[in-house]
Order: sequence, then C-alpha cells, then structure tokens
Amino acid sequence: MTTSPDPHGLLYGCMGLGGEWDDTPYGSADVARAEAAVAAALDSGITVFDHADIYRHGKSEAVFGEVLARAPGLRERVVIQTKCGIRLGDGVRPGIYDLRGASILRRVEESLERLRTDVIDVLLLHRPDPLADPEEVAAALTSLHRQGLVRGFGVSNMGAPQIAELQACLELPLVANQLEMSLARRDWLEAGVLVNTAAATGNGFPAGTVEHCRRNGLRLQAWGALAQGRYTGRPQSPEDERTARLLATLAGAKGTTPETVLLWWLRRHPARIAPVVGSTRPERIRACADAARREPELSHEEWYDLWLTARGAPLP
Repeated sequence: MTTSPDPHGLLYGCMGLGGEWDDTPYGSADVARAEAAVAAALDSGITVFDHADIYRHGKSEAVFGEVLARAPGLRERVVIQTKCGIRLGDGVRPGIYDLRGASILRRVEESLERLRTDVIDVLLLHRPDPLADPEEVAAALTSLHRQGLVRGFGVSNMGAPQIAELQACLELPLVANQLEMSLARRDWLEAGVLVNTAAATGNGFPAGTVEHCRRNGLRLQAWGALAQGRYTGRPQSPEDERTARLLATLAGAKGTTPETVLLWWLRRHPARIAPVVGSTRPERIRACADAARREPELSHEEWYDLWLTARGAPLP
C-alpha cells in the first residue's frame, strides 16, 4: 500500500460524512451515504481520504471506520490522512487550538479507535497553536512514528516560518501543507504577483509559503478546491457567471466536466497542487474523475484566461 498523501493528485475530503455537526449519533442512512461517497471516490481513481478529528464531532472518522469494517481489504487499498490540533467549543468555552504533546498523543489514539485502524498514514497539524512548543510537538510526532501509529506528518493552514520552525526540531520530513486554494481563493497565487503594488498590503497570505513548500518537498493540498460550487451551479457574482461559462466551454472542447477543468487549474501550477474534493454527492465526485486520471490539459493561455476571468480585473 502506498503511503503518499496524494498518489494520483486528488484527495477525497470526508468532512461531509457522518451526519449533522453535533454530538448526536450517526445512523444507518449516514453509513449508506458514506459508503456511496467512498465508492464514488474509488471509482474516480481517488484513494486518499482526508479526515480531521473534529469533523462532525468525530463522526466523520467513525462512520468511515464502519465503512472500512464492512469492506474487508479496503484498508489496504486506501491512504488515511487525518488532522488534530483544534478543540471544538463545548457550550462553556469557545473552540481553541491545542498542539500540546499530550493532546496530540491522545487525539491520535481517539482517531485510531474511531477509524478502526492500527495506523494513520499521514497526520496533519490542523491549525497553528501560538502556545505550542515546537520541540514538544516534534517529540510527540516522533513518538507516534516510533510506535508505528503514524507513518508520516504534515501541517495545515501554516506559513513558511511556522513550517520551518517545526521542521528544525523534527528529524522526519514534513510531507504536506493543506491550505484553502481555488480559483476563487487566490491570495496564495496573487501574493507572488502583487509585489511592489498597493494591493499587496491587503493580500495577507504569508509570503514565500508556496515556494518554501516546493523547495522542501511538502505537497500543497487545496481544501475548498471546488470553490463551494461558485463556478458549477452557485454563482455569486457576474465574474462567477463568466467564469462558469468559460469552464463549460473548455470542458466541452476537452471532453470532460467543468469540475475537472476547475481542478486542472490548480494541478497545472508548477507546485502540482493536490485538490481535496469534499462533495458528498456521488455524481459530483465522479465529475472530478478526469482530474485524477488525466494530466491537466490547459495551455498557458487557457490557464491565464481562467485566472483573469475569475479575477475580474487585469494583472498589475
């Protein structure tokens, strides 16, 4: 079994599995929906499944564990990635971030139990905790690896300096950084072209993060890659409508779907960004299949056409 976080360039995001966003138990219908989504992902060539311990209050991991238990041999065919580091609010205290070593160890044990597996292939630290001690975090990750409980590690929603600080304390190489990236969420891209312009001050994306990940072998994973349907059925602006028409035109010319072209736009970047597909609808998951099975078929000009249409303004 491969332990790469994205051997085919796409991941399936399991945040939508497991029922409601509360602590009520999931039911048989939720298991059936999870089975259908997992089957659609596998049919589409996606074998990496992205979780987090907080998704649906743990129910996303639990329902996926039940899917695994019902399908002997499935665990050997898939890569399981999960995250820890966020503590949800409990009605008394608001949600906080927690990357203390003991917390990481405990959360991984709980994820392993819910997922019904003896090893997590990739563990991501979900959000940066300002109180985290990098040496303590590294010690916890090293312990998990030596025990055979986690094969590889990465981060999520972190910038280059935070990644570098953790890596300096950790012998194991970090393998991934998951960020919100899409044709709609372009700050990661525009940070590199707005240098020496007035617009740069309002960008906010940590400069050099994409370059740091490329240089140091961290695969960039894009959550929100389908932009919540803005270009495939739920436009929010005239720019969205124009972009949707362009996507449809390109998809027709290339014999594929608008969803695939949208994901190709990310994969066409030299960082070889790995999109996370989070829909629970089997038909929409299958609409992304060509993004996993075919290399991006976008020319230099087509890639820019999509960017500028979605941007709604010329480049500086």
